[in-house]
Amino acid sequence: MRIPLSWLGEFVPVATDATAESVMADLVRVGFEEEDVHRPSDELTGPIVVGEVLEMTPEPQKNGKTINWCQVRVVPEGTEQTLTGDGIDPSGVQGVVCGAHNFTVGDKVIVTLPGAVLPGDFRISPRKTYGHVSAGMIASARELGLGDVHDGIIVLSEWGLDPEVGTDVHSLLHLDDEAAEINVTADRSYAFSIRGVAREYSHATGGTFTDPAGQVQPPAADGEGYPVRLDDAAPIYGVPGCDRFVTRTVTGIDTTRPTPAWMAQRLRLAGMRSISLPVDISNYVMWELGQPLHFYDGDKLSGEIVVRRALQGETLVTLDDKQRSLNTEDLLITDDRGPIGLAGVMGGADTEVGDETTTIVIESAHFDPVSIGRTRRRHKLPSEASKRNERGVDWEVADKAAERAVQLLVELAGGTAAPGITDVGQRPEPVAITLPLQAPSRLIGVDYPAEQIVSVLEQIGATVERTQTSSGEDAINVTPPTWRHDLAIPEDLIEEIARLVGYDIIPATVPVPPPGRGLTRTQAQRRRVAQGLADAGLVETLAYPFVSEAQNRQFGTPDAGADVPAVHLANPISAEFGYLRTSLLPGLLETARRNHGRGFRDLALYELGQVFLPGERLGSSEIPPLGALPAPEVLAELNAGIPNQPQRVAAVFIGHDSAPGPGHDPRPWDWQDAVSTALDIADLLGATLTVAQGAHQAFHPGRTAALQLADGTVIGYAGELLPKLLENSDLPARTVAVELDLDALAATAPDVVEAEPLSTFPATTQDVALVVDADIAAAQVQQTLATAAGELLEEIALFDVYQGPGVDEGKKSLAFSLRFRAADRTLTADEASEARAAATAAAVERFGAVQR
Repeated sequence: MRIPLSWLGEFVPVATDATAESVMADLVRVGFEEEDVHRPSDELTGPIVVGEVLEMTPEPQKNGKTINWCQVRVVPEGTEQTLTGDGIDPSGVQGVVCGAHNFTVGDKVIVTLPGAVLPGDFRISPRKTYGHVSAGMIASARELGLGDVHDGIIVLSEWGLDPEVGTDVHSLLHLDDEAAEINVTADRSYAFSIRGVAREYSHATGGTFTDPAGQVQPPAADGEGYPVRLDDAAPIYGVPGCDRFVTRTVTGIDTTRPTPAWMAQRLRLAGMRSISLPVDISNYVMWELGQPLHFYDGDKLSGEIVVRRALQGETLVTLDDKQRSLNTEDLLITDDRGPIGLAGVMGGADTEVGDETTTIVIESAHFDPVSIGRTRRRHKLPSEASKRNERGVDWEVADKAAERAVQLLVELAGGTAAPGITDVGQRPEPVAITLPLQAPSRLIGVDYPAEQIVSVLEQIGATVERTQTSSGEDAINVTPPTWRHDLAIPEDLIEEIARLVGYDIIPATVPVPPPGRGLTRTQAQRRRVAQGLADAGLVETLAYPFVSEAQNRQFGTPDAGADVPAVHLANPISAEFGYLRTSLLPGLLETARRNHGRGFRDLALYELGQVFLPGERLGSSEIPPLGALPAPEVLAELNAGIPNQPQRVAAVFIGHDSAPGPGHDPRPWDWQDAVSTALDIADLLGATLTVAQGAHQAFHPGRTAALQLADGTVIGYAGELLPKLLENSDLPARTVAVELDLDALAATAPDVVEAEPLSTFPATTQDVALVVDADIAAAQVQQTLATAAGELLEEIALFDVYQGPGVDEGKKSLAFSLRFRAADRTLTADEASEARAAATAAAVERFGAVQR
């Protein structure tokens, strides 16, 4: 929100030496944030004065262009030139070349003399052009930074001005004004106006605030104005779309009159272009009072104005000349012909005010913020009007804003206020808030006397009455002013008290955390896994949870062609990625692809995150209305429709395990690294995870491990990804990955992971080689050996797999190393051999193994 200082000073005292910076510093004390300073004088310096054209001689040029060689008086006749410098004529008459043709001898224009600097660091100096030395420039509005129109130079009589020759243009056009820009949060909609900011500035400085709305006294409504009917019998969002609509009519208007320089400059400083006098008046009133207005060409209206919801199939051409298909939730302004405006957002082109307009019907209305906000977002149609309407406008100011617009149209456009005022709608019932007088002190930690609390709340415009709570505690009933929609609960009032009394007096006390708090079991497990993977050299990434239907089908189930239930998004950020993920791997692979494509050839990435697995029910059959607490059965239905969201962990490996170096050849990542990562995760949790031969449609056949719990439940897969998948994803061959259901694995882990004690007794190692059928998984044989070897077995590892000469066709040899140790004694060779023999016998019995 930009605040021109001269405008602000009309309603609250502003020091003569105040700057935009000092005004922002004062506003910071009442909770606003500084944004920027806008000061035209920073870009527009030097001698810029009013000149009178004495002579102008058209001179055709060889390039087909005609220029005017002008003699321009820049000091009053009979007065000596006081300016000096290169190019300044002491006589006060400057020779200037001008390419514009919209002026004549005797016109008063704006002359930038040598030494002036225009926006864009354009410096004026004498220069030879078209056979003359042009000592200055006759300026247009765009060259001075006053607007985008460039249809010729500024002729001051067309701006309604007749200043004396030599007048300084900075003061004439109010270019010496400046604006402070602050950030206004959405809950403080009243501050989107000079009225609201002036009130806050008075709180910050102690100055006397003069309410601009109080300076306007509209006549009493008589129902004789332009007829209006509110027809929103079935409100969609719980309240009527429009609860007040005021119309006034002004006739005999000349819309071609220029906008006064003071108004145009204030609007420009406020960040708005000067367009035409009616539009500028509408914007000026909106900026001053915070009430958006809309002007209709009265001669283009047909029948009464009706405020209603859109009908199926209706369209509207808005002021930006775009045809919009309307939604049945859109609130419309209509007449007998149909829609003439999107209520509170933008008017229609059919009733637009133009140069030929002589009668204007003024709309000043109060709309439901939710309805306006949804319409604005639906049609992607932001405007200054919708920004205010969707945040909340003062219900009481509608008639005053209309009257202010009438005054300006009469004064500046030569109009006549027509008799009759229409003011329809019903005032919302004010709601009082009960505030115990000790509550601010209890919550903020500062002793606020009762008198101070009442004084502060009355300063912001609230009505305060003394009362008591049901427990007998002294309290006050506070009725917020109509412009403070953000005050709804006692805590809002307490925040106002703290803000206006001063945040700087609130003591800085570091809270003491209560004892016994810490991470939950689940949080501790997830943190342990994340830290462990990072310590192992993997890099954590976060991907969007949005994927395509094809990605869910490929990664969401191990079986090709199987159905994969997924959550379909109603409003996805991209039509291509319209589903919530059922696997972490699509996002992780996309991150890997992007980084690999940018030169990172060796990658080890991981992610911890949720996937979304819908059950039989998804969502609710009934959408609860806004502003109403859903019934218990509706809440139960909503909760039942929330998809299951288990925590997963996944990792992807590309390239090599280390960088090459002298005497060192890095090892390529392979499927063993993916399996090892899964086992490391289980070790970090103290859980048991077994590895078996597996199959998954996204992984390479024969190079895929199924990761199982002790009961055989598969909770993930690890291995080399499918070559065709890698080729289609622009990923290098032999990329490996792993994904685990972290919640399922963590559920089997003990609460406390205890390290095994170190034994002081020596270990005994024995090897065994078994020949089994080639289709038997080594992990199954290893598990059988480990179980049968008994409690003396400390570790077992597969160290060789052999197929070839000496081993029958269809068979393979598996060589295992078994390490035995006793906790209380040194094992003998016979004890170790006996345990090894028991393990071998179990493998022979179960798999028909033959010892080599």
